[in-house]
Amino acid sequence: MSVAAALVLRPGDGARLRELTRSSAAPAGHVQRARMVLLAAEGLPNAEVGRRVGMTRQTVIAWRARYEAGGIAALADLPRSGRPGSIDEAAVIASTLNPPPSELAVTHWSARLLAGQLSRAGMPVSFAEVARIWRAWGLQPHRIETFKFSTDPQLEAKIRDVVGLYLDPPANAVVVCVDEKSQIQALDRTAPLLPMRFDAAERRTHDYRRHGTTTLFAALEVATGKITADACYERHSNAEFLAFLKQVAKAHPRVQLHVVCDNYATHNHPKVKAWLAKHPRVTLHFTPTSASWMNMVEIFFGLISRQAIRRGSFTSVTDLIGAIRAFIDGYNERCQPFRWTKTADQTLAKAQRQPSA
Repeated sequence: MSVAAALVLRPGDGARLRELTRSSAAPAGHVQRARMVLLAAEGLPNAEVGRRVGMTRQTVIAWRARYEAGGIAALADLPRSGRPGSIDEAAVIASTLNPPPSELAVTHWSARLLAGQLSRAGMPVSFAEVARIWRAWGLQPHRIETFKFSTDPQLEAKIRDVVGLYLDPPANAVVVCVDEKSQIQALDRTAPLLPMRFDAAERRTHDYRRHGTTTLFAALEVATGKITADACYERHSNAEFLAFLKQVAKAHPRVQLHVVCDNYATHNHPKVKAWLAKHPRVTLHFTPTSASWMNMVEIFFGLISRQAIRRGSFTSVTDLIGAIRAFIDGYNERCQPFRWTKTADQTLAKAQRQPSA
């Protein structure tokens, strides 16, 4: 039996075929045929090519002929005979956008659940097809997001006031953002953390012991991004807020001090107002209700939660407070100011927009 001559590849096809054999997204059949063609181009006998790719000699000969006739494009599957299947995508989408019927007793669709419901209704469809349609149209029934609108009657005035402080702070004055992060738990894991390895993430036990809580008060200086005052208290009443406000004022002496805070009741307590009346250089500026995200110190609270508290293990409240103080010291060495980029008009447009129908 004579050995077939080496298959001659078309210009540029060698690199494309090798890329196809390394692809993890290409259909397995296409990858197999690309390997056949490349091996045939190396001069291997058809029987040996078939042995290496798991095909018969006749199959190798057929695909060699297909490539010689049509190039790489000819290695694709030919259209199947028979009537192509039809799926009413509009019906799948419409069903997805409507809640499941009450008899199913579920809150949202899954691909399998919807496929079964449509099939029972006389429209056979697989869950894979439902999932494909969802991907194509960006439908994600498993996801949910939250929203909240501020009902503050002084919404616009407060937004313009706070945004004005961020974008155009008064000359020869200091702007700080103040808030409290309450009920920080000193959680002690029941076993030591297992460190990250090359083949495994850091691991911890799911159970823990509680050793009490603390409330962190912090003041972030807008111009520098530094935490210029901090304190941990057992409670967060007006007494603790007033004590902390005095600490903030002491940290910024002899300058006009503008303090951004939220509408928490303790911030408007008569004792706080009385102290402010005696210290006119200190002015409180309130974010609108349900808009504490405008307070930049909340960004810092997010950082300390992710980087120091959430994955920590603390044997006591004192241990927790020590970790908080250590983080703040290190943070102040590397911090940068946060930049507010939206104008008051842009912020108002976002705060007042309606959810999609």
